[in-house]
Amino acid sequence: MGGKSLCLGVLTVAVLLLAAASQGAEPPPSCEAVRKVFQLRRLGPLGGVPEFPRAGVDLQVCTSKNPTCCTKKMEERYQIAAKQDIQQVLQTSSATLKFLISHNAAAFQETFEVLIRLAENYTSTLFCNAYRSMAAEAAVHVQEFFTDVGLFLFGTDASTEEFVNRFFDTLFPVVYNHVINPGLTDISLEYAECLRAARRDIRPFGNIPKKAIGQMGGSLLPSRAFLQALNLGVEVINTTDHLRFSRECSRALLRMQYCPHCQGLTLSKPCLGYCLNIIRGCLADLAEVDLHWQGYIQALEELSGALSGVHSIEHVLLNFHSLVHDALVQARINGPEVSEQVNKICGPPVRKPKQSPGCSFDQNKDNQVLKMFSRDSEQTLTNRRKEFVRHLRPYRAFYGGLADQLCASELAAADGLPCWNGGDLVRSYTHRVVGSGIKAQSANPEVKVKGTDPVISQIIDKLKHVIQLLQGKSFPKYDKWDLQQTGSGGGVDEQISGDCDDEDGCGGSGSGEFKRVLKITDPGMPDKMNLSDVKQIHQTNDGSTLDSTGAGCTAMADYMTFMLISLVIPFLSLW
Repeated sequence: MGGKSLCLGVLTVAVLLLAAASQGAEPPPSCEAVRKVFQLRRLGPLGGVPEFPRAGVDLQVCTSKNPTCCTKKMEERYQIAAKQDIQQVLQTSSATLKFLISHNAAAFQETFEVLIRLAENYTSTLFCNAYRSMAAEAAVHVQEFFTDVGLFLFGTDASTEEFVNRFFDTLFPVVYNHVINPGLTDISLEYAECLRAARRDIRPFGNIPKKAIGQMGGSLLPSRAFLQALNLGVEVINTTDHLRFSRECSRALLRMQYCPHCQGLTLSKPCLGYCLNIIRGCLADLAEVDLHWQGYIQALEELSGALSGVHSIEHVLLNFHSLVHDALVQARINGPEVSEQVNKICGPPVRKPKQSPGCSFDQNKDNQVLKMFSRDSEQTLTNRRKEFVRHLRPYRAFYGGLADQLCASELAAADGLPCWNGGDLVRSYTHRVVGSGIKAQSANPEVKVKGTDPVISQIIDKLKHVIQLLQGKSFPKYDKWDLQQTGSGGGVDEQISGDCDDEDGCGGSGSGEFKRVLKITDPGMPDKMNLSDVKQIHQTNDGSTLDSTGAGCTAMADYMTFMLISLVIPFLSLW
């Protein structure tokens, strides 16, 4: 019964429109239908709407030879409503795209923050487990280093080479005091400053700092560009959602959407060709964005494919502790030569009473943040990035086809129905339909388009710049160091195992590669993440597995656990 009523209603509307089209835009006998729609849309006080048609000599846009249901005040309110209607349609059409980019941007940023804290935890755990005597001193420099990593990754103007070098500069005095030339007392602050300043000349860590610079730069720069690109994508959509319409466009939108109301034609819709001319004219600026938007998505896709394996931020950050271990081993081996160079540059050690606190252990402490996992059952950060781009790919031509989509699906009359052509209700639109873009609008019979909006030009320039970033054209050229994990594996590691033995309760030397995956569910859209999703395996040289979660370094593990929980709780609140 309901279906029959609906069909009857549609047929009734079609008959009324056909009758109106055959007779032209005759004045309505009363303005009751116009008053109802005006009131329903809350466009203004109902008292300003005539009850019967009147002469419209004061109208600027909705002019007619016949009596009209509009006043000049109504025309002004209709013009405001017409612009608001189009902006609402624009925002609705881009809502899914905006959600996809903005929520993934938040998810990736939160994930990178967790990655940084995990990497900091692993590096501090290395010192607690294998170099306990200097763990507390080293922790300060480790924390500063990963703070620098986060600041760089999230947009601070800094250099990876600068903060990697600064880390090894500040680490050298600690290593000298506890590994190369240990004593019953600590070196003085002045002597430590001399060591820090001389580190790059003495090169106690061999080529490890240079290798770390290459790995960090090759991973952090593209990841930073990826985040910047996502944030720019949201900015582009926000800008186009609130497009500023010219006076000519505003008048054309009024003529298309509300001038029929003045003739009592509250149910009419514009002809498809008429709608295309007006919307293509009003959105001509957005069509100019199309080429650069397509390049933007393509560049995101290409970068996503490149950020995998040993080049991924996940691999580089979570294996940084292994580079640090190798640097410490190198310093131990080079100890005699380093001491000789130090004596030449800084003189013999100047010492003071020992103040370095040790590292207390609690072997039974269970760190719930990190758990063992099987790689086959998890989704990697790399896969998540690829899945995000796969969901983004259908929107490559979003701006190029936006006007056509709005008219075909939202604004224009269906095929076969009478439609509004800007002056009358007709059976078809007879004027030429122009193409999309600024140049094509010179022949537009409905809207005069003067040129590109400066705001849109600025967005296009930003897209061009971020495309260059994504393509790596603005990245410094790092030496092509082998980015494979440089675990000590059988050479140096067999000679040096750190400064504590099994009786100390150390969990291992800290070397070997960590194979970890961050699980992020639902690749199409961001989902909730909890701490149990972040898991690891530590593969040692003899093939066994070792939980290197920091159990034993009580103060450090508690602090890192607190930091991780503090980071993830806000993340959960996003979803």
